Amino acid sequence: MAVRHVLVVNAGSSSLKFMLFDMANEQMLAKGQVERIGIGNSLFSYTNAAFSEKQSPCEAPDHTAAVQLVCNALIDPAKGACLKSLDEIDAVGHRVVHGGERFSGSVIVTPEVVDALTAMIPLAPLHNPAGLQGIAGCEKVLANAKHVAVFDTAFHQTMPEESYLYGLPKELHEKLGVRKYGFHGTSHKFVTQRAAEVLGKPLDEVNLVTCHLGNGSSITAVKGGKCWDTSMGMTPLAGVMMGTRSGDIDPAVVLYLLKNGYTAEQVDALMNKQGGVLALGGTGSSDMRDLCSAIVDGSEAAKTAMARLVHSYAMYVGGYVALLGHVDAIILTGGIGENSWETREAFLKAISGLGITFDAELNRKVRGVEATLSLADSKIPVIVLPTNEELMIARETFALLA
Repeated sequence: MAVRHVLVVNAGSSSLKFMLFDMANEQMLAKGQVERIGIGNSLFSYTNAAFSEKQSPCEAPDHTAAVQLVCNALIDPAKGACLKSLDEIDAVGHRVVHGGERFSGSVIVTPEVVDALTAMIPLAPLHNPAGLQGIAGCEKVLANAKHVAVFDTAFHQTMPEESYLYGLPKELHEKLGVRKYGFHGTSHKFVTQRAAEVLGKPLDEVNLVTCHLGNGSSITAVKGGKCWDTSMGMTPLAGVMMGTRSGDIDPAVVLYLLKNGYTAEQVDALMNKQGGVLALGGTGSSDMRDLCSAIVDGSEAAKTAMARLVHSYAMYVGGYVALLGHVDAIILTGGIGENSWETREAFLKAISGLGITFDAELNRKVRGVEATLSLADSKIPVIVLPTNEELMIARETFALLA
């Protein structure tokens, strides 16, 4: 199949983000999102080389209507038409959060795949239903295109048993799928491939610790270009502290709270939506910019939150360096990794025991660009590499079909 134009779709429960790529040169032709799908007062944002509009009112009662809105914009001359016809969209790459153990790579969407993803909804009750809605909507509007599911969990399916098994009776894994899966896989895969290029090493020879740091964060040990271990677990709650997620916590805390009158729903909210930087920072916000401003203003709570945050990063990075033995580089990516010089500075100081040295002045200037922050005498290079999950999904879709 000849594939040129790939539409990348990331569907949430009430949102739909998209990017259109010309895979002849991997050029992004258009991007945008539909917000408040199905809840009224919907908003549409759309940008291409010749046109831009932000949060204009629209009608989006469901995901099918949202996809139709997107497609109409792509061929609208008044909006700088990127395409002459929707038939020019050869494929749609769908971000799917959870592929379980069934999917270790991207797959063409078939009725059997949809059935499998539906069966996995208990593993990702907030995310997989939205992904399925996005797939259904795109299949209705773009019936002539091929549809490909690209999974956040797929990159981590190379983990060995010692990395993904929990210390629980094995029937829980076999019958209920209780194990570590990991997330942010498209991001970790993208920066792993880019790091191999930057380092001038074959992909299958590169060892890395990749740090996707944002409101949701995960850290991955990459051995020979493949995932060896990762910080997130069966769900994205595990691992390092994050914007609103607690990260790793003694599981007995859950039992303690339940025995003291909290409901399961309240505990879930505490750890997923009311924890992390939001809980400790004292700013009423999970945004690192607000936390860093509060630190400048002298807030002790904000200082403690930053210290706890980078402490959790350092624990995983140090452990993964020990597991890998030799590490070619530590990679920083994601919204915080690429843009928050304050967090990077605190983090790199926290792992100085690994022999890390860095250029503090350069670090303060780097924002959203590739840069080597470490000095020549650093035991391990530290490199900022902007991620591009949408392009990775487009590449996966193109490779599978081409």
